[in-house]
Amino acid sequence: MTQTDDLTPPLVYGVGDTSFRAAGGEPGLRALVEDFYACMDARLFARTIRAMHPVDLTLAKDKLCLFLCGWLNGPKRYQAKYGEISIPGTHAHLAIGTAERDAWLACMREALSAQPYEPAFRDYLLTALAKPAARVCNCP
Repeated sequence: MTQTDDLTPPLVYGVGDTSFRAAGGEPGLRALVEDFYACMDARLFARTIRAMHPVDLTLAKDKLCLFLCGWLNGPKRYQAKYGEISIPGTHAHLAIGTAERDAWLACMREALSAQPYEPAFRDYLLTALAKPAARVCNCP
């Protein structure tokens, strides 16, 4: 059966909880976040953004995972545990320019490539994450 003969409609990411489910729910997002911070620890190009984080990443990992859960239309666990979030406000104390944004996105791209996600979902998620990543830029 070819793709055009398949009666199953393709997933539309960003509608309902399709993105949350495509990411594997909270366990899938935890794996993504682990790989993301492992990349940040390992890559020379990411040393500036890694230095913006505490040595112990436990809290940062939990916050990013729970944020992604709600952002992908899954359970709003970040708000329940940490309260409301303003992406730019949360990062306002950090000097983040295009180089830092690009390093963050490169780490996320690498982490996404390590996940068992559909390629279309990887592309969708990286494109979607580029928007909040751009919003935290606060210096030239």
